[in-house]
Amino acid sequence: MRDLLFEEACAKRKELRSHQVKAVQMIRQSLAQGHQSVVCQMPTGAGKTVIASNIIEKAQAKSNSVIFTAPSVSLIDQTVEAFEGQGITDIGVMQANHPRTDRLAKVQVASVQTLARRDIPQAAMVIVDECHLRAKVIEELMVDRPDVFFVGLSATPWSKGMGLLWQDMVTPCTISDLIDQGYLSQFRVFAPDIPDLSAVKTVAGDYNEAQTAEVMEGKALMASVVETWLAKGENRPTLLFGVNCAHAKQLAEAFQCAGVATAYCDAYTDSVERELIKRRFVAGDVKIACSVRTLTTGVDWPVSCIIDAAPTKSIMLHVQKIGRGLRVNEGTEDLLVLDHAGNSLRLGLVTDIRRDELDKTPPGQKQVSERKEKLPKECANCAALHKGLKCPYCGHKRKPIAGVETVDGELIELTSAKAKNEQATKAEKQLFYSMALWMAGQRGYKQGWAANLYRGKFQVWPRGLSDIATPADQAFLNYEKSRRIAYAKRKGA
Repeated sequence: MRDLLFEEACAKRKELRSHQVKAVQMIRQSLAQGHQSVVCQMPTGAGKTVIASNIIEKAQAKSNSVIFTAPSVSLIDQTVEAFEGQGITDIGVMQANHPRTDRLAKVQVASVQTLARRDIPQAAMVIVDECHLRAKVIEELMVDRPDVFFVGLSATPWSKGMGLLWQDMVTPCTISDLIDQGYLSQFRVFAPDIPDLSAVKTVAGDYNEAQTAEVMEGKALMASVVETWLAKGENRPTLLFGVNCAHAKQLAEAFQCAGVATAYCDAYTDSVERELIKRRFVAGDVKIACSVRTLTTGVDWPVSCIIDAAPTKSIMLHVQKIGRGLRVNEGTEDLLVLDHAGNSLRLGLVTDIRRDELDKTPPGQKQVSERKEKLPKECANCAALHKGLKCPYCGHKRKPIAGVETVDGELIELTSAKAKNEQATKAEKQLFYSMALWMAGQRGYKQGWAANLYRGKFQVWPRGLSDIATPADQAFLNYEKSRRIAYAKRKGA
């Protein structure tokens, strides 16, 4: 029976696409040049498992043994099935008491967790999936076995110090390349909310989780996530990322209360329940799957909408999250991103983010990253994020304003402070200050916040004005939003 199933799987074998052929060639060339370890940087959805299968097939033809490491237990069976579908035989599994355990098999598919607890068999090559995660057991193996070839696969191989162990990196294609070729989907990004993270501390290079959750759990933000999806989500199959388990569960409950079929998944969700959630998601019985980071890697679900409600400073995590929805799916060939975290405004669009070299920062030193991405802005007509003067989605043209110069994505006004003060009437100043007072009251800020915002606009304190609050209009909201974006960019830089 198993032979029949194997033959059926082989009948569906995927032929390598041009970028996959190029990837295999570049990896082989790097190894031929004398490198013992090489990282292949390819976008999520580029078909890294198919590439690995081709490399393994060539190794088997020479009777060489190969170890393929997966970053999590949940990906083991998925990987074995994919390899068999490509015609790979003689596969053993190293993961707990897996029924496919076979230590004599020429190809071993191993979870990193299990590899750390067992004697590692001899092999001519080790292929490391999601190598940016930097598993200790893998890096120790690289040092202990200098005669073994190591091939790393990752969409985001930008971790600190990777270049101190990995000798080379090849990049056969980018996200933009695969979108242009039709292998990945076009996407639109909207930023309905820009959370105020100015008081959130940084811990280990990212926002403090507890403080970030406190910000994102605010009633207004929680309601906005649901209302925005209902208004813009088009009932698309959606992945939602929360700050932590409690936050993701709260959002799942909020959607359920709104009548949207929603599921929740975390690191403790067993394989049976996770598979059930996937099947219900694929069937359309579940519209939104909520998680924290569990669904950021190894997920090939038919996703056409991403709700990002988890602010991060990690460019790697940002790209991994959006990448979950970039696969082309029948019926919804584009991706809709609802960024309630402000990550795209702060870190850039994923098509603009790339790195050409592995990081070589020594241990104990701070990783320095030069920001090369031009940050997007919100279209005044359709609210989609984009760069340049013309919106690619609705065609609206951003009109340059006299006396304003564009510098690195931020508008810098060249008019003098004195001139600006003379142009604004006392009534206009009063209205601005009154709206600032209203917003301070809405957010629970002190009156000094309103005064500082006023001073940022007019370069003087609001002396001689009345402390009367007035609801903000859209012009004020746009200005206040621009100041938060500018602040986030300065902090990010």
